[in-house]
Amino acid sequence: MLQSTTPKMIHWSLIVSALGVCVAILGGYCGWSLFPNMVHKKVEQSVILADGSEQYKRFVNLPQPLNFKVYIFNVTNPDMIQHGAIPIVEEIGPYVYKQFRHKKVKHFSRDGSKITYVQNVHFDFDADASAPYTQDDRIVALNMHMNAFLQVFEREITDIFQGFANRLNSRLNRTPGVRILKRLMERIRGKRKSVLQISENDPGLALLLVHLNANLKAVFNDPRSMFVHTSAREYLFDGVRFCINPQGIAKAICNQIKESGSKTIREQSDGSLAFSFFGHKNGSGHDVYEVHTGKGDVMKVLEIQKLDDTHNLQVWLNASTEGETSVCNQINGTDASAYPPFRQRGDSMYIFSADICRSVQLFYQTDIQYEGIPGYRYSIGENFINDIGPEHDNECFCVDKLANVIKRKNGCLYAGALDLTTCLDAPVILTLPHMLGASNEYRKMIRGLKPDAKKHQTFVDVQSLTGTPLRGGKRVQFNMFLKSINRIGITENLPTVLMPAIWVEEGIQLNGEMVAFFKKKLINTLKTLNIVHWAALCGGAGVALISLLYFLYQKGRGVEPPLK
Repeated sequence: MLQSTTPKMIHWSLIVSALGVCVAILGGYCGWSLFPNMVHKKVEQSVILADGSEQYKRFVNLPQPLNFKVYIFNVTNPDMIQHGAIPIVEEIGPYVYKQFRHKKVKHFSRDGSKITYVQNVHFDFDADASAPYTQDDRIVALNMHMNAFLQVFEREITDIFQGFANRLNSRLNRTPGVRILKRLMERIRGKRKSVLQISENDPGLALLLVHLNANLKAVFNDPRSMFVHTSAREYLFDGVRFCINPQGIAKAICNQIKESGSKTIREQSDGSLAFSFFGHKNGSGHDVYEVHTGKGDVMKVLEIQKLDDTHNLQVWLNASTEGETSVCNQINGTDASAYPPFRQRGDSMYIFSADICRSVQLFYQTDIQYEGIPGYRYSIGENFINDIGPEHDNECFCVDKLANVIKRKNGCLYAGALDLTTCLDAPVILTLPHMLGASNEYRKMIRGLKPDAKKHQTFVDVQSLTGTPLRGGKRVQFNMFLKSINRIGITENLPTVLMPAIWVEEGIQLNGEMVAFFKKKLINTLKTLNIVHWAALCGGAGVALISLLYFLYQKGRGVEPPLK
């Protein structure tokens, strides 16, 4: 009986070994070919924007608000700065807001590859996350609107005066004190010329500057320094009021400021004006975006195709006299709410920020894990604001709109600073928070800065398969040069420094609900497929190996099947 059963056992061991090999091969095929192709197609279907799809619903209303954190540089020695001292600042914050985004879709393109929309943004103050800071905190900060007006006045004095010449001349005869000035000017220059048709060398300019100095008090609420005492609420959103019931030349100046079209200055119900950093962003949007839906090319999903019906910006210098679009004016990438899928180690990607009028390149840094979700970390490179100038083939960023400031001979700012004058219609300078990586030409003139790459560098963690942002933030700082302006009394003793105002972090960190949703929809499925893959591969190979060893063991004992 033993000899009759042993050959059958050896026979079946070979069959089991062959089956094990087949299962292992099948496991390898599924794990390295079939499953990846299935997942790839599923991801493609899930990220493409199609009317009524789940992705479309998430696109229109972000499933969770973004975090918007603001840090204010409180000035601790404003009176001393007025007499030439180096500014000392102290960071206060964060003041945390929840930023809700809703896209009002206008239409899809005929082939479904483009979608056009306007984005509305709403901010809610998060008192718990901001504690112990409140919006009623009193601060001393750079008077941005007055400083901007004076610097623009210095640069474009003739154009400014010509801009409100008609309004002012119509008031001259009705204002007793100004009538005297006009008669004096007419004697100097002749009656046929407007009081405002002047040049910098005009003998009447000094008289007008005297009058401007006198009217700064009426325009900017009798300022005693270049710094404003206000609340965080007013400085950031509600507005710091000025131009309150102005008369004469002061009213003409206020009308010119109002008609300049600055987004950060709004007219109030009583006719006064108010400056705030972000009040204009809180509500209905105006920019019209056209982005790719991913149909036909999933690697372009959500990439901006047009902004306000144009493919490129007209903000920065262009490459040639023929108007060829420069690299600075190109619109590249997404708005940072999502990214194209199938990221690879070592690649880069772009985001476009309308707030700073430029595209920003992000580079792969390392692999990460966020709440059990694998992804890649991307960060800005030196070409953001450090490597700018003709030696880096991006001198189009050197708009050279600032006079008598700390800059290079070729008009470019030193490393780590970018002039946003042509972007914001105000002499605002962009740096990283606490002037991280900026030239010592700027950092040495301010005390209280504490740059830290971990806290102040821009980064984003992205789920590599879907392009979903997991965590990260855009971190930038807004500054203005503080300097003496010729014949403007309130500035006469000021040091020339790059003065920080605020820095902001706009980012996301997937909450528990979104992490659970993401794991259920993708990560758990990938884990299941991975288990099947390795179970089949290793299990099949193991069974095949054990069966083969058993066959060899039996054969080594000399047990042979009977011959027929």
